[in-house]
Amino acid sequence: MSKRVIYIIPIFLFCSFIASAQFKLRGTVYDSSRSYPMEAVTVQSTGGRATQTNSEGFYEIEVSEKDSIWFSYLGKPTVKFPVLKITDPMAFDISLHVLVPVMKEVKIRPRYYRQDSIQNRQDYAKVFNFEKPKLRPQVTGFGVGFDLNELVNMFRFRRNRSMLAFQQRLLIQEQEKFVDHRFNKILVRRLTLLEGSALDSFMVLYRPSFFFTQTAGEYEFQKYIKDSFARFRKGLPPVAILSEEE
Repeated sequence: MSKRVIYIIPIFLFCSFIASAQFKLRGTVYDSSRSYPMEAVTVQSTGGRATQTNSEGFYEIEVSEKDSIWFSYLGKPTVKFPVLKITDPMAFDISLHVLVPVMKEVKIRPRYYRQDSIQNRQDYAKVFNFEKPKLRPQVTGFGVGFDLNELVNMFRFRRNRSMLAFQQRLLIQEQEKFVDHRFNKILVRRLTLLEGSALDSFMVLYRPSFFFTQTAGEYEFQKYIKDSFARFRKGLPPVAILSEEE
């Protein structure tokens, strides 16, 4: 379908062209102790979609930024949660006022960084590819005008701010997961022989930046861990590593 070009548009026409971006909201539902995941909890949105949590309490539902969602278990619904107010749509975990008297079996699935990263890029493609709308003049047989959709998007201030903030959160989470993937306990334990609370402390204190983790070669990265371990044994703070800004 060809793009429409306009020259003068009344303000009241904007409301008829506004459409909400669709994306996936996911998380885990726990009991009131936050110890056990809840299976078969119904998750619904005001947009008309619904799903249920699996045996691990995990759910995933497609929503728009205008939607609200709520959870229902044994016929008892929760309050509605506006999507725009959810700070982490990739991990919106909640607990219900339900006690689980016996421990349920929980199946642990292995996580693969590359597969998860590709899947997130596919699930949130509209968010990752979102750009702040810019008004660009177009030349047609009737003169110079502006694309109607671009003009409408220019006035969707709340939606644009929300999408840019969501995009930034996704990018930061992607970077953090990459650092977790490369700076992992298996590698650190093998190079340092640390265990228990000492290993946990080292992982927090000497966690490298995303820029260094992304640009360092294997030898340089492992040398950083070994050098950091030497400083850790002496009680010295981490050495400053050049960041992308520097």
